[in-house]
Amino acid sequence: MTHSTNFWAVVPAAGVGKRMNADRPKQYLELAGKTVIEQTLTRLLQAEVFQGIAVAISEQDPYWPELEISKHESVLTAPGGKERADSVLSGLKAIRADASDDDWVLVHDAARPCLTTSDIHLLIDSLKDDPVGGILALSSHDTLKDVQGKRITGTLDRTHIWRALTPQMFRYGMLKQALEEAEGNPAVTDEASALELQGLQPKIVEGRPDNIKITRPEDLALAVFYLNQHLEGL
Repeated sequence: MTHSTNFWAVVPAAGVGKRMNADRPKQYLELAGKTVIEQTLTRLLQAEVFQGIAVAISEQDPYWPELEISKHESVLTAPGGKERADSVLSGLKAIRADASDDDWVLVHDAARPCLTTSDIHLLIDSLKDDPVGGILALSSHDTLKDVQGKRITGTLDRTHIWRALTPQMFRYGMLKQALEEAEGNPAVTDEASALELQGLQPKIVEGRPDNIKITRPEDLALAVFYLNQHLEGL
């Protein structure tokens, strides 16, 4: 019997979001009537492409069990790790009984609630036959400076600079091996960087600029604006 390729999602959500200066992790702040993480997971579920979604949560997290979406039949809870890469690896281990090495995994930030179904399908359609996989990203329109000690030491060529977004999409087996071999390496700040350490070159797929990450308090108002635009079909 041949195995059909499945798609899975992993959402690392064990961070505390210190820059928000809030009384709880940023994924549990209110956003347009739901928490940030509920908005994010709703976007993933609406795509109707995932065999399952593994969410990596801190074991001391009192908020997650109270959310109805945590009990959704397609959502699995995995223990969160100290770093993002640890949480992603934990999410991969949570689905290993059902996932094949050739299955695709899309890793998405819990704090990116404005992801669209169109971008999910664009990423999948662009990479499903790719030997490596890749990420959603945005080209840089700003002039970029190399700075040392608050002094400019040079200007970077922005034509070669892209801002990494999520989801980032790689084969289950390839991603798991890359993260295991890079464990503890501070250079691994996203999934693509773990694959890069393997000598691989992930592909760039241009995403939407409204796929913002909630990092600072003012980002919440911007996210509400984008979510309202999506509802209006703009």
